[in-house]
Amino acid sequence: MTEKSTLKKSATLAAAGLVVAGALLVVAGALLAGCGESKAAPMDDAYAGNSGETEKSQEEQSQSQSNGSDSSDGSDSSSSHNDPSTTTSDKKDTGNYKDGNYSINGQYGPVGEDSIDVHLTIKDGNVETVNIIGHPFTTISKNHQDDFAKAINGVVDGKPLKGLKVDKVAGASWTSDAFNKALEVARQEASIQE
Repeated sequence: MTEKSTLKKSATLAAAGLVVAGALLVVAGALLAGCGESKAAPMDDAYAGNSGETEKSQEEQSQSQSNGSDSSDGSDSSSSHNDPSTTTSDKKDTGNYKDGNYSINGQYGPVGEDSIDVHLTIKDGNVETVNIIGHPFTTISKNHQDDFAKAINGVVDGKPLKGLKVDKVAGASWTSDAFNKALEVARQEASIQE
């Protein structure tokens, strides 16, 4: 074989390798896309959120602090669930809610890298106000979270907490999903247990 044909064969093999590597990346991306289920958990203080810690360390901290007591405003903002992979507490949604402030952290993204802190004020069974604090992983996530935070009050303020669910708000579908999971937790945390 000549040197020219050896180089041509090497170039062909290198190009084929790049095509295979690209195909593997597409498959890996598709598999990861299925891993992006949103979840939410009650927060223990107003400054909680994604501080760059791993999701596992946040869950361990949540579990270790799950023996908290009621806060001074009458709302229970501590986590009482034992399985951090779930989005709900052990409390039942009774449909009858006590007034108060509730803070929930919702995580989402292909591997849970983005999160939002949802601060709700409930009065007479209705959402009085919502404040969203975003913890984005990318600039794109930041833009979606900012747009969502600006629009959400116009969508939910004054609405009954019972059964409340939002569709895609301000083009932010994953943020909206995380918000809906946070609403599920808020209903359980605010429920008056009979």
